[in-house]
Amino acid sequence: MDDTVKRRTVEEQAAAAPRRMADQSLNALVGMLTGGLSPSALNQAWWDWAQHLLMSPDKQAALLGKAVRKWQRFGSYCERACRDASCERCIEPLPQDKRFRGDAWQRWPFNMLYQGFLLQQQWWHAATTDVPGVSRHHEAMVTFGARQMLDVWSPSNFLATNPELIEQTRREGGANLARGASNLREDWQRQLTGQGPVGVEDYRVGQDVAVTPGQVVYRNRLIELIQYRPATDKVHAEPVLIVPAWIMKYYILDLSPENSLVRYLVEQGHTVFVLSWKNPGGAERDLGMADYRRLGVMAALDAVTAICPQQRVHGVGYCLGGTLLAIAAAAMGRDGDERLASLTLLAAQTDFSEAGELMLFIDEDQVRFLEDTMAVKGYLDTRQMAGAFQLLRSKDLIWSAMVRSYLAGERPPMFDLMAWNADGTRMPARMHSEYLRWLFLDNDLAGGRYRVDGRPVSLTDIEIPVFAVSTLKDHVAPWRSVYKVQWLTPAEVTFVLSSGGHNAGIVNPPGHSRRFHQISTIHQGEPFVDPDGWQAKAVHHEGSWWPCWQGWLERRSGEWVPAREPGAAPGYPALDEAPGRYVLEP
Repeated sequence: MDDTVKRRTVEEQAAAAPRRMADQSLNALVGMLTGGLSPSALNQAWWDWAQHLLMSPDKQAALLGKAVRKWQRFGSYCERACRDASCERCIEPLPQDKRFRGDAWQRWPFNMLYQGFLLQQQWWHAATTDVPGVSRHHEAMVTFGARQMLDVWSPSNFLATNPELIEQTRREGGANLARGASNLREDWQRQLTGQGPVGVEDYRVGQDVAVTPGQVVYRNRLIELIQYRPATDKVHAEPVLIVPAWIMKYYILDLSPENSLVRYLVEQGHTVFVLSWKNPGGAERDLGMADYRRLGVMAALDAVTAICPQQRVHGVGYCLGGTLLAIAAAAMGRDGDERLASLTLLAAQTDFSEAGELMLFIDEDQVRFLEDTMAVKGYLDTRQMAGAFQLLRSKDLIWSAMVRSYLAGERPPMFDLMAWNADGTRMPARMHSEYLRWLFLDNDLAGGRYRVDGRPVSLTDIEIPVFAVSTLKDHVAPWRSVYKVQWLTPAEVTFVLSSGGHNAGIVNPPGHSRRFHQISTIHQGEPFVDPDGWQAKAVHHEGSWWPCWQGWLERRSGEWVPAREPGAAPGYPALDEAPGRYVLEP
């Protein structure tokens, strides 16, 4: 089917909007109650699973047999545990499950409680997977949903069934519960008044974080471009342009001075520019992906090349910013625009066929529901995005956090990355719809169907060197998905797999203990190596990947030139001190 027929354009959707005002209003109301999740999408997944399970007597028999064996194993364990609490357990928690590691959980009757819970979890995983005929997407949704519901009833979540909480309450005479009640009341008040979590006030943008000296040298309706003040007398000729994701405030790359990637680059002699995206509201509802490329990446590139004339630019993109930068680089390669010297992608996907658990929230029904929800305000609210990311790690980010704050009465210490994470952003309705449809649903970029200026672009037109960074525990951009860039482009690709997650694996300054990374360069013409094969052979290094990247940039840079002061270039005066105005907008 022709692409123009297959996919309704945003203009067609906009024309149909007045006829769907009742639909949009209803779905927006429902979305407020469900956190933006489509009830019909969830119902379709459960019904698909239930009806196929009903029509599969073999699967039912297998599950019945499994249940009987688990009950027998559990009964035998209970009998042995009553006589010897240190007896061999009938099931071990998964390596990432830290809820039941304490010694108190190994005593009767709590050992039986958590062992029974884990056996139940294991049985439900078997019940929701490998049911003949269920679509992969629906299977993943049902498995995820079952896990979420079971996690609610984990014995670790309740005072009466959590031995560590019982002991703490006895030891403190209930003071922990009083503190927890106070914490709950304070958090509820802050939620109602729109304040951030306790402690964010200690990380003020421009005073405590985002403090690397610089100037805003360009501004349009979508971005401010910050040029940072040099820390050396001479700098590398080629400047560095960083494109963060618009789903985040840019200063994740300029947090406290000791873990600021921007400051690190400046101190290594680079001229650094960073985009600071405007936090959009209803007035920006019609800005689309083309606007983000044109007013964002290309406008910034025009400014950087004017400030640093006759020099090519090292482009750096983080998360969605990396995807957008890859799109821009592909279009530039297609059109013969040679202004980029290299391309660095930080936790950025270019192929979305295996985009991880985020795909649970993305199908045609869910995207249409989300479009109706966004149509009322003109943007996707930050709380909806935050809720989706929390669900991906609900065990750690929701239930364990609630137990710690409201039952143990302990406030988790605030730190700069956590404060940044609470400083949410919104996304324009049109851009978010296009991003979800064209990249996640249709995977147009990897398929050579994504259009720039009316013509498709292909990543095969990117021939400049690529440095791609992924992280082991990334729930947003899984590393095996990020790895695919090496077979989508003919360029030389240096691939890094770093310890940590989507944020902590990137904000990874030298000097931190327990950090490590693997790195290897895939040259043109080399035989294909799958992700697991690459991981088995890639060189292992202790410490941060930042020095490796800095060396990679340096080897691809030319001579040293006198340092460039922000605001000194004709036509690009200093407009404001960094961090500028846009990052401060609520």
